[in-house]
Amino acid sequence: MRKIKTLKMWIEKCEEVEAAVGEVEVGFDFVKEGLLTEEELDALYADAIDKIEKLELRNMLRREEDKLSAIMKINSGAGGTESQDWASMLMRMYLRWCEKHGYKTAIQHLVDGDEAGIKSVTIGIEGDFAYGYLKSENGVHRLVRVSPYNAQGKRMTSFASVFVSPMVDDTIEIVLDPARISWDTFRSSGAGGQNVNKVESGVRVRYQFKDPYTGEEEEILVENTETRDQPKNRENALRNLKSILYNKELEHRREEQRKIEDSKKKIEWGSQIRSYVFDDRRVKDHRTNYQTSNVGAVMDGDLDNFIKAYLMEFSTDE
Repeated sequence: MRKIKTLKMWIEKCEEVEAAVGEVEVGFDFVKEGLLTEEELDALYADAIDKIEKLELRNMLRREEDKLSAIMKINSGAGGTESQDWASMLMRMYLRWCEKHGYKTAIQHLVDGDEAGIKSVTIGIEGDFAYGYLKSENGVHRLVRVSPYNAQGKRMTSFASVFVSPMVDDTIEIVLDPARISWDTFRSSGAGGQNVNKVESGVRVRYQFKDPYTGEEEEILVENTETRDQPKNRENALRNLKSILYNKELEHRREEQRKIEDSKKKIEWGSQIRSYVFDDRRVKDHRTNYQTSNVGAVMDGDLDNFIKAYLMEFSTDE
């Protein structure tokens, strides 16, 4: 059903783009005939471009984990109350972004600051492609402003780190290759009744597993003698085999998360991914060089252009 839903989305969005482009093409003829103004044609053109860019952006989210929900952790850096206040401002910013995009959020853990703000927070963000979009926020965020907590009214610099990881769900699909499966049957031993000992109801499944990530091969052996019914034992053995393969996939995902976490930089000078300079009315992403002067909108959760710039530039490198 998840695959059907995804395919349906792509078909519908492509049809929307096709219809929007068709309206622009027809609009040119209507303008010539005086049935449409140039302003109305410009609006049709802008709508078509918007639909194409949104579809192009979604196409950048191709990794398996991109479609998952996300867990976001925000930690204040050194700097006491000022950096703790900055961490709380970032929390508000991301909660507002999630609200605008219909994502469900839950504060899983929060540590208040000493005087104001927060020291750290963990937010669960549920919804399709939450991780795909928010992975662009991984890194150190730098604030430059005249601090309300400084009696001299000096300009201060604060840091906070944001770490986003995929929320692993129960949708990992385990596919067993029939060509790699072999079965044995045997008589159960021990107590269990006359039938269990005389009938070959026990089953043994051997699976020649090839790791899709490393290419390494190993034989996985599963035995089952739970019941006197051989078909039932086969079913149980396959279920246990799938559980083993499921766990292997989870281990791979955890390893990928560890790699992401190990790549985090220190919360200090020179490591920031984005700077928010309130006095100069400027927010700049140092990875893509995208910047805006609308600081207020950004702090209210208007992050789409930053996310888009990141995905369009770096998604092919992942």
